Amino acid sequence: MRKLQFPLVVALLLAVPAEAQTRPAAELSTGVLHAKIYLPDAEKGYYRGTRFDWSGVIASLEYKGHGYYGPFFQKFDPAVPDVIIGDTIVAGPNSAASGPVEEFIGADETALGYAEAKPGEAFCKIGVGGLQKPEEKSYSSYQHYTVLSPGTRTVKKGTDWIEFVQTVDCGTGYAYVYSKKIRFIKNKPTMIIEHSLRNTGRKLIDTEVYDHNFLSIDQQASGPDFAITFPFDLKASADMDGMAEVRGKQISFLKVLAHEDTLYTPLEGFGESAKDYQIRVENRKTGAGVVISGDRPLSHLGFWAVRTVLAPEPYIRMKIAVGEEFRWRYTYDFYVITILSSE
Repeated sequence: MRKLQFPLVVALLLAVPAEAQTRPAAELSTGVLHAKIYLPDAEKGYYRGTRFDWSGVIASLEYKGHGYYGPFFQKFDPAVPDVIIGDTIVAGPNSAASGPVEEFIGADETALGYAEAKPGEAFCKIGVGGLQKPEEKSYSSYQHYTVLSPGTRTVKKGTDWIEFVQTVDCGTGYAYVYSKKIRFIKNKPTMIIEHSLRNTGRKLIDTEVYDHNFLSIDQQASGPDFAITFPFDLKASADMDGMAEVRGKQISFLKVLAHEDTLYTPLEGFGESAKDYQIRVENRKTGAGVVISGDRPLSHLGFWAVRTVLAPEPYIRMKIAVGEEFRWRYTYDFYVITILSSE
């Protein structure tokens, strides 16, 4: 297959906020919800990194005058591996994304086939394609890899839905057909993201996928106006450095995040049922909220936030035998509560 090269300084000019309007995109609307969704494009696409799935990157989504997504960074720099959090938030090519983007990565934090590939050979990053392994022994989500096998992509669209399909043979026994469909429910403030992953290769696909929910609700700073609630009692596995704390089923901010404040913790307490895959994020200043539900059990769970965005990160596990298919679905129910005046 044709080998794609992506020189970081030239070809990886991903969309910084000022130029985002020039990137290929589609509009979805029901009259209740309205969204702008970036389209995968190897030359002009908003996201062309090798970390996240290229399909379904949501630039914006509006409900009743409230916004839920948008870039969390102010500047793009191709030399930055991940993000630099400071007075200006700078994102590199592999993390400069928007909306509920997804990354496929194993429980060992390695991409599919990376450990068994020799330098120069291909490994498989679902949603991106077959990538070339460098000399480094350890995989990193923040390193940009050469794309050897991008596969083929198709996009179909209606007024209130869009479907992305990627077909890839990574060249090392791993191959797949991956479909993601985003659709709005008529007359309801509900978005559903449906996935299917079919193993068309010669090897077992054993991986996890997490949804990096980049929520920037009404562009409000992450802080005490937000409440993040789960259906089970939480336990934070890391020290949250006085920025937030767990209170039963809820994460509560203790301060407004500013400057280089960065919060991350794994979360525990969920069970083996899909009923625990339910996350409510609500801003009690503007009244905008969303409930995020999945139809598969959680395998891991994390929470990340900086001042411009907060991101619950739910993981699910999949083991797909040769010739088999795995399906999963996320449901986003958007809502607005009435804010009572304190006067």
